[in-house]
Amino acid sequence: MAEPGALPTGFGELEVLAVGTLLLVEALSGLSLNSLTILSFCKTPELRTPSHLLVLSLALADSGISLNAFVAATSSLLRRWPYGSEGCQAHGFQGFATALASICSSAAIAWGRYHHYCTRSRLDWNTAVSLVFFVWLSSTFWAALPLLGWGHYDYEPLGTCCTLDYSRVDRNFTSFLFTMAFFNFLLPLFITVTSYRLMEQKLGKTGRPPVNTILPARTLMLAWGPYALLYLYATFADVTSISPKLQMVPALIAKMVPTVNAINYALGSEMVHRGIWQCLSPQRRERDREQ
Repeated sequence: MAEPGALPTGFGELEVLAVGTLLLVEALSGLSLNSLTILSFCKTPELRTPSHLLVLSLALADSGISLNAFVAATSSLLRRWPYGSEGCQAHGFQGFATALASICSSAAIAWGRYHHYCTRSRLDWNTAVSLVFFVWLSSTFWAALPLLGWGHYDYEPLGTCCTLDYSRVDRNFTSFLFTMAFFNFLLPLFITVTSYRLMEQKLGKTGRPPVNTILPARTLMLAWGPYALLYLYATFADVTSISPKLQMVPALIAKMVPTVNAINYALGSEMVHRGIWQCLSPQRRERDREQ
């Protein structure tokens, strides 16, 4: 971490400002869109269904990612981390937990959509609540392990945000990385891809699937894949051979996930879209009630 008032190693004044500004835009965009999504669920009774509960879980997780990005943005604009080592551990834990919850919630939505559209039985409340509970319990469990000694949180190359420390290439890091990646990236990605592929095969015969079956899997791969590649590279080679600026790219890409997910799952859903507009327009909400 850079000393107070000093620029981080490998970064210039404009580069630090650019990173902080980009993080701030990503944070405010994600917080705004996902807050509207959460508000629409609270205000619109039609959205209180088991399937939409999974979308609500995703919106909460993505709001957490955006909040994490906001803290990183303000620290970057200050050019220092003002919260100390304990704050770094808390920031790393919160960011990792919400990131895992976002990935797993996307997989849960994919499975829920397959269950809803391709089986004769609808998704019930017990199953939806159990899925959400499992997603958050599992995410919290894996995010807590670095605090307990399996893995470690430390500063990103910019020194103004915290994540898993991939500079410590030892057996502890390697064992945690591969185990965590299997259960929290590869497995959710497999569930997502398989669920939407099966939907395409079954519903494609009768017409166009009612939901986007391509964007969710691509979002997981393109948004979290760079992080996975960086960590994988760190296990086999010297990560310092990658410039600090390039090491920051996966973090900046991942912070775009809340905005992309809100557009896909909330604004891309006619019912959720209508619920958001009802929250923003009290007159329209009253008119819909009268109808």
